[in-house]
Amino acid sequence: EMQLAESGGGLVQPGESLRLSCAASGFTFSTNPMTWVRQAPGKGLEWVSTISPGGTGSAYYLDSVKGRFTISRDNAKNTLYLQMNDLKTEDTAVYYCTAGAYSKNYLPPSHVLMSQGTQVTVSS
Repeated sequence: EMQLAESGGGLVQPGESLRLSCAASGFTFSTNPMTWVRQAPGKGLEWVSTISPGGTGSAYYLDSVKGRFTISRDNAKNTLYLQMNDLKTEDTAVYYCTAGAYSKNYLPPSHVLMSQGTQVTVSS
């Protein structure tokens, strides 16, 4: 059974950092692209970043997080990461990880499995 277990959210002040982790099981993690999406209060799902398969996969980012967020993966540990630096209030959202390649204009369909979500709150 495919599972995605996320951790690492929390409450931080603007300018601070957080790292999210997503532990995957039940599928071949190393051969799948992986994606982070988020949902801010009262808004729809928003794509954040995707990383291609492989040890040092190619990474793609939402324009508003480029230069601040870094997606990475450890295929030996079946774990996906999102390092978030210089957090802004507009980054406040529930963050989810999922398997697959998505984009700003192609979001995960509702039937696609995602992690349970972790709350990231950026507030002074």
